[in-house]
Amino acid sequence: MQPKKRYVQPQTVREAMETIQKLFNSYRHAPLTQDLLNYHINLTNRLQTDIYVAALREKNDKQLEDLKAMTEAMQTWTKIRSENKPFIGKMKNFRLTNNNGPKFKQHVHKIKGNHSYRGVKH
Repeated sequence: MQPKKRYVQPQTVREAMETIQKLFNSYRHAPLTQDLLNYHINLTNRLQTDIYVAALREKNDKQLEDLKAMTEAMQTWTKIRSENKPFIGKMKNFRLTNNNGPKFKQHVHKIKGNHSYRGVKH
């Protein structure tokens, strides 16, 4: 009998970070339980140990910066959620983003002159 392939085995540091980012975004608004907190702490520890060592081996400074920012973001989540406050934000490109502001749609304005024909309504 062959073992089941249940676990994702990332081949690169970037793959591992993207997987953790996807997991984080899936549970960021979930009710805080001890199991979820343990799971989150385990992911954070993985970032600080295994993935950090692999990033050092790859010698990519940008990746090390992203890894540090991602670790800080996950620690921020732990602090906020342990205080029973709602977490506002999402992880994008290994950093926390706040999508609180309104989104403005760009419409084409065909006015005399040759420019990009774009205007934003505020």
